[in-house]
This record gives sequence, C-alpha cells and structure tokens, in this order.
Amino acid sequence: MLRTVNRVLLGLLGLGLFALGGGVLLGALDLPRHWDFDVPGWWPFRGPDDVVLGTWGRTRWREEDWWWPAVIAVLVVLLALLLWWLLAQRRHRLDQVLVDSEEGALARLNGRTLENVIEEEAQALDGVSRAHVRLTGRRTAPTARVRLLLEPHADPTRALGRLSRETLAHARDSTGLDRLPSKVRLRAARHRAERTA
Repeated sequence: MLRTVNRVLLGLLGLGLFALGGGVLLGALDLPRHWDFDVPGWWPFRGPDDVVLGTWGRTRWREEDWWWPAVIAVLVVLLALLLWWLLAQRRHRLDQVLVDSEEGALARLNGRTLENVIEEEAQALDGVSRAHVRLTGRRTAPTARVRLLLEPHADPTRALGRLSRETLAHARDSTGLDRLPSKVRLRAARHRAERTA
C-alpha cells in the first residue's frame, strides 16, 4: 500500500513540476511568438519578461485579515502531511507473523521470538561473531533484515551461504512460509594487530 501511495504522489508531483517547468520555458523562450500560436487568456507566462509571481500576485491579498492565517494554516497542514509521509517510510518491526497451521487456521507467532531464534541460530554459524535480525513487511509475507558481524578469519561467502541454506531455510520451513525474502549486511570485526618478537 505504501509503495503505491509513494508512486502516485511522486507521479503527481513530477507531472505538476513538468507542467510548471514547461509553462515557464514556453514563455521564457517566447515560443508562442516564434511558432505563431496563441496561449489561453489565463496563461500566466506570455513572454520572456513575465515572472512566475509578479508584484501584484505577491501583494494582492496582503491587506486582507484572513490572508496570513490562511497561509500559515496551509503551511502547517503541508508540514504535517510531509512529516506523516516521512514517518510512514520507516519500516516497522513486525510484532506478529501469521502462520498457516495444519487445520487451515492462521496462528499468530510472536515476531520478536522468531527474530531471536534466527539470531541465535545465525550466531551459532562458524565465523559469525554477532547477529541482529529484524522482521519487516506484512504479517503474511515478512522480510528479514539480517546484520552479521563476522570474525576476522571468517569466509563471507561461506557464512552467507550457510545463513541462506540453513538458518533462513529453517525459519521459513518452521513457519510454513512459501518464501522469506532477506537482506543481509555483512561486516567484519576488527582485530588487534599481533606483536611478533
């Protein structure tokens, strides 16, 4: 749902900016005169000397009592909408995962518990010093975000392969999910230089 809202909003914003930019460019390049066509009477940019917002447009409502409260109210609403949109972008941690039980009913599995189980199994892998797992997405289709801190001697390719084939496969199979998309971030642990005699 959020992805669709983002695409619609960005599409509308892009369309509006394209129309505004095209209108300004049309007047700035004086294309109606060069290409011999007329623009509608309400068209604000008629030639290169026109500005986007002239003196009359800027000072037209300044003396009215309602003008500044209306401007401030519109800006507050816009700011609130932008903050809501920004906070909605954060991927929320799943508190529950819906698991299809044998009888066809949906069982609720605690999301934090599943994260802890995946973390413990990942930390038991050879070469993994520490693991952190966060489940995001929908309750019926979770996504795992995994961060692994690898020991200095660890082989990243081998650790990633075992994580995928064993740990994440166990989590997927035990919850009865068809798939468990995962994003894995690997980082190597720093170690002190050894002193030689």
